[in-house]
Amino acid sequence: QVQLTESGGGSVQAGGSLRLSCTASGLTFNAVPMGWFRQAPGKEREGVSSISNFGYTSTYSDSVKGRFTISRDNAKNTVYLQMNSLKPEDTDMYYCAVGRQWGSPSLLEADFVYWGQGTQVTVSS
Repeated sequence: QVQLTESGGGSVQAGGSLRLSCTASGLTFNAVPMGWFRQAPGKEREGVSSISNFGYTSTYSDSVKGRFTISRDNAKNTVYLQMNSLKPEDTDMYYCAVGRQWGSPSLLEADFVYWGQGTQVTVSS
């Protein structure tokens, strides 16, 4: 049974930083791409960033490019999202997700098969 445990969300002022973590169990972690998505109430889920199974390639949405950095530690079955220069519009629930085995990084929700419960990020102006 695949389980994802997210942590690191919280409240921060604009310009601040947060680091999200997501630890996975019940899967071969180094065989899957991982992703981070976010969603506000009443809105569609948005792909934020994704990283390949060994971390060699990654992709970002235009809205976070240059401010967020995704990374992973396969020895710890953990993926991270370092968020810098946070803006109020980054306020959302953030979800980590497991991609399809041997798949490529993607920002498409349909390319991910398991989802975490989410961690709230709130950025005040």
